[in-house]
Amino acid sequence: MGGAQRNARKHKQELAAQRAVAAARKAKSDRNKIIITVAVVVVIAAAVLTGVLITGNQKNKTEGMQIPVNNASGQVQVKRDGATVLVGKDSAKVTLDVYEDFLCPACGQFEGAYATQIEKKVEEGSLRVRYHMLTLLNDKSDPPGYSLDSANAALLAADEGKFPAFHSSLFKSQPEEGARGYDKEQLIKLGQDVGITSPAFADGVRAGKYNQIVEDAYQQVSKDPKLQQDFGQGRRGFGTPTLAADGRIVDTNDPEWLNKLASQQAG
Repeated sequence: MGGAQRNARKHKQELAAQRAVAAARKAKSDRNKIIITVAVVVVIAAAVLTGVLITGNQKNKTEGMQIPVNNASGQVQVKRDGATVLVGKDSAKVTLDVYEDFLCPACGQFEGAYATQIEKKVEEGSLRVRYHMLTLLNDKSDPPGYSLDSANAALLAADEGKFPAFHSSLFKSQPEEGARGYDKEQLIKLGQDVGITSPAFADGVRAGKYNQIVEDAYQQVSKDPKLQQDFGQGRRGFGTPTLAADGRIVDTNDPEWLNKLASQQAG
């Protein structure tokens, strides 16, 4: 075999070796890509599952929860009048109508900002509050129905003279809109914790004793032209919370609205 042939053969062998190395590297690279891809898919799946679990836990965080009692200060006169609850003395010069939904986040914010001031006015005898617990967001809990269940329970609590503490406790530990509310048994337990001993309360909560008058009241209130508000961009309607006195909506943007209202009415 001549030198030229030996060189050609050696060159072929080198090319074959290079191709083998390249093929091996490609195979290893492909395996690495597959491993990395699988790992990424697993990580993404785990993240999605974790997100689902966290969302589910947040959504159902009221399940099995005992609602903490938040006692309203002082002893006040309480009287149910149909689908409304009157809190305060009949001799009070000011009657403030408060329209709320126990699931309404803005109502919770309102209570957090003004509940103490309102309680003080009620205890002083200068203010009486007529509460209208409504079902504006009844289909916004999951499952639906919390607004109605809680409004019915609140009226039953008023029958037992325990509305202020019941009302205050539900707003203090308010469920989130779009999530699970409190079920009937939890509402019954809260009633017991605020001092209700009559079996009529539990029976009424389970049976939805005042459901119909609550729903009828909401239909009437939501269509009342005196309670319609401007939501901007030409939209008007009823929303919660709405406050009214002497047939007019109260503007709560002024932090002194309550003092001004009391002084105007008293005068």
